This record gives sequence, C-alpha cells and structure tokens, in this order.
Amino acid sequence: MQSDLVKAFEAAAAASKTLPSRPDNEALLRLYALYKQATVGDVSGERPGGLDFVGRAKYDAWAGLKGLTRDEAMRDYVGLVEELRHA
Repeated sequence: MQSDLVKAFEAAAAASKTLPSRPDNEALLRLYALYKQATVGDVSGERPGGLDFVGRAKYDAWAGLKGLTRDEAMRDYVGLVEELRHA
C-alpha cells in the first residue's frame, strides 16, 4: 500500500508536465533535483565536464540536496509543483 506522501508525489510529478506556463530555469533545476533526490537519493557519479553546461547545472542542483531525506524531498517537490501551478 502506498503512503499518502507517495501518492501526492506521483500526482505532483504528473502535474509538473501540465503546468500553465513553463517555469524559469531555476525552478526547473529545483524540480529536477528534488525529483532525483526523492527517487534515487544522494547524487553519485562524476560531475559533468565544463562544456556540458546543462548536465553540470543539473548535477550541481542535485548535489546541493545531499543528505535530504526521501520524504523531505517528496514534500518539497509537491510544494514546489503546487506553487508553480498557482503562479
């Protein structure tokens, strides 16, 4: 049985694909990092090279959440999607 938090997270993930307007890059990076932290955990692997600007930004955003628990990341993700839906 899934918890209410997991259900809310999955609903927010689906809602993030149908936001009324495209979030700015900062919000997109935060969504990405929170999603990865909630589904995978702490970042692993090597940081992308200097010429991979997008990959490096994603890695850095995710790495900035190191130590955040799965539940905290899910709650923050759901909250951010709600903010963006009503922006």
